[in-house]
Amino acid sequence: MAAKDDLGRAGEDRAADHLRAAGYRILDRNWRTRGGEIDIVAERGGVIAVVEVKTRSGDLFGDPLEAIDARKRARLWGLAAAWRSSHPDAGELRLDAIAITGPDPATARLVHLEDLR
Repeated sequence: MAAKDDLGRAGEDRAADHLRAAGYRILDRNWRTRGGEIDIVAERGGVIAVVEVKTRSGDLFGDPLEAIDARKRARLWGLAAAWRSSHPDAGELRLDAIAITGPDPATARLVHLEDLR
């Protein structure tokens, strides 16, 4: 389990670096509430992106983005609403996903999908 946790942490670090390089400001990482956890909350241009990061060492079990189904998106929107309630001055919210696929997150393929619906 530790190796999986390490892979996930490394993927989240890579995702945060990607977001910063794209002009985002990281507001929160691993923000927790009873309902779950938001991997990254980032802001750019007044828009708040609630970012779900999925990291896999390969594609044997499919694309990581396939794990973000309608039920998962609904849960993430609930978490986003909870985050906003504790940050009432925050701007418009949207849901993003970052998939990192490869054995080394530092060099793995990264796909960033903005504004999941």
